[in-house]
Amino acid sequence: MKKYFSIIFLFFIALASNAQLDFSTHKKFTKADSLRGTLSPMRACYDVLMYDLDIKIDIDKRFISGSNIIKFLALKKFKTLQVDLFANMSIDKIIYQDKELIYTRQYNAVFITFPDSIQNQTVQFLKIIYSGNPQVAKNPPWDGGFSWTKDKDGNPFIGVSCQGTGASLWYPCKDHQSDEPDEMIIRVAVPDGLDEVSNGRLKRTTHSDDGYTKYEWYVSYPINNYDVTVNIAKYKHFSEVYKNKEYDDSLTLDYFVLPANYEKAQKQFEQVKPMMDAYYHYFGEYPFVRDGYKLVEAPYLGMEYQSCIAYGNKYKNGYLGYDRSGTGYKFDYIIIHETAHEWWGNSVTTNDIADMWVHEGFGTYAEALYIEYLYGYNAYLEYINSEKNSVSNDGPIIGKYGVNNEGSGDMYYKGSLLLHTIRSIIDDDAKFFAILKDIQETYKYHTTTSAEIENFFNQQSGINLTPVFDVYLRSKCIPTLEIILYQDFMDLKANYYFSFKNPQTKEEDKYLEKSHFTMPVKITSEKNKYETIYPTTDGQQVINLKSMHPEDFKVATDLFYIDTHIFIEEGAGEEK
Repeated sequence: MKKYFSIIFLFFIALASNAQLDFSTHKKFTKADSLRGTLSPMRACYDVLMYDLDIKIDIDKRFISGSNIIKFLALKKFKTLQVDLFANMSIDKIIYQDKELIYTRQYNAVFITFPDSIQNQTVQFLKIIYSGNPQVAKNPPWDGGFSWTKDKDGNPFIGVSCQGTGASLWYPCKDHQSDEPDEMIIRVAVPDGLDEVSNGRLKRTTHSDDGYTKYEWYVSYPINNYDVTVNIAKYKHFSEVYKNKEYDDSLTLDYFVLPANYEKAQKQFEQVKPMMDAYYHYFGEYPFVRDGYKLVEAPYLGMEYQSCIAYGNKYKNGYLGYDRSGTGYKFDYIIIHETAHEWWGNSVTTNDIADMWVHEGFGTYAEALYIEYLYGYNAYLEYINSEKNSVSNDGPIIGKYGVNNEGSGDMYYKGSLLLHTIRSIIDDDAKFFAILKDIQETYKYHTTTSAEIENFFNQQSGINLTPVFDVYLRSKCIPTLEIILYQDFMDLKANYYFSFKNPQTKEEDKYLEKSHFTMPVKITSEKNKYETIYPTTDGQQVINLKSMHPEDFKVATDLFYIDTHIFIEEGAGEEK
């Protein structure tokens, strides 16, 4: 008689009973956090239409002076609004209709009171004149502030990084990620002999008698506050044009590098065009064609500034020369990862940094798709699965809303593996990649939420992925598929169940006790032949394996980010 094996499927999913609040840092939030992170009534009452930033940078004194004109649309009738500027920066005056306004400050928030109520649906202009020494970045780009350095020839080499910390550390703005100006003018005056590079297109340069040159840039698309940048150095510039056969446009590629690195940059930046081929293929047209694409050498590792990527990877492949994946595929991490943010983060932006996984998870997943485009699907699988080694499962990757709080750093690799798992669940690449492009078209130049992106996947795929998103985004851990192989000489039905025990406390997880979780997984029902099964947390399944030995049984863990426990019991259930 042929031997058969029956398998028992169990998912153990460890969630904290109050998953959304279970952060590894257990941070206590303050009034300052709420003022920074909440879309309060004094912020929600107006919509920023444009910033006109005009500043002068004294490098020797590390001092900024100038103004920002905020053009805004009133969304309701109000008399007081909030803008933001770090407390160490001075407000010299605030001008509205040629009159100086009264304001108060609390932490980094500035509350401006108008003499008369601002009427609903009116367009207004507010000028804030300010100055000060912006904070210095201690560990850029992770620690916000200015980097005041010099190149090897002793020339100034300066940049700013402020994601998370806030753009209000160096210019006054409505520093909430939900509101992007539709356009922006950036004027920066620097000492003669230096170059200054910011976002968008350079419109003009103006020399003044005081020994400064002002560079004026125009951004013609909506832009995140933290994406606005300043780069100062003696740069050498070169450029080229990219054309994609699927789209009727020409994209200018401009590169600003230190002269000593010019030859290395010419070689290293050859990766840009094939990268654009991959991203156009998977995500659609470059979102900021009018403003062009720039790589600008910076005194820190890098940042995804819109149309002006900061580059500091020292012209090495990998991460400063280190192959983090261990797969051996040679590409410059900063070029590939930060450029992905032009689609995921700069074009499609989350309202709150608590949902930053939409930026970083998709951006990290783009690296794997770049590998797939250049080297094929098997190379993609090798690369994406290497990311498992970098996941710590130390907390939810969605942070706390309204207090400027990011979730776990797992938003990068776990977020990427979640997208890989969803691709496997949908099991239809044409549909999956159509969804990625549709997200770009639907939310391009808009701010959104994780919940909206999750619902979009549900609607477009026709699959209820909500339980999957909940587990991977809002819990610490990942599902464990527990399998018991019963070796017998007859068909065997076996009992199975799901545990809701928290592995740390050994107590029942009340959150999961009342929830339903299911996710398809592929296993071998015959040797080297995969079949899809649908284990759940509240049902039972048994499948008969055909002419297989236990050692031939496999779970497609290369397609799904799950843990597996496989047990073999000899002779269980045998007739007496």
